[in-house]
Amino acid sequence: MMTINIQIVWLFILAIPIACISWTVTHEEVFREPREYFTKRSIHGKTIIERKFFYLFTCEYCFSHYVTIAVLVFTNYKLLINDWFGYIIALFSLVWISNIYMSLFAFIRQDISVEKAEIMMMKEKPKSTDSTLGN
Repeated sequence: MMTINIQIVWLFILAIPIACISWTVTHEEVFREPREYFTKRSIHGKTIIERKFFYLFTCEYCFSHYVTIAVLVFTNYKLLINDWFGYIIALFSLVWISNIYMSLFAFIRQDISVEKAEIMMMKEKPKSTDSTLGN
């Protein structure tokens, strides 16, 4: 069994690829077409099961649970307790940390977008002439 310090290090490191995969699938351009298809199916699906299934691929929080389950299967990571309950604790802890990472990433991206828009507005703003000041 890993020490608690090593478990915590693993918690914060494993949350990084979970956040990366969840964000990429649910937000980035490379998955735009499948995401648009999933969005349509989540809205216009015939059954509630179909709608909920396809919604999972459009929500980073929801999708992060499934990515976390896959990570737990591959890594056998458990948190605090060395039986099945350690998997449950790890599951929700990893989801929580990965979603903090995604929220921070979204905040940074939003700030960068605002700065880019301000720069574009400054570049497009016509330069005023000083002819009215001296007369």
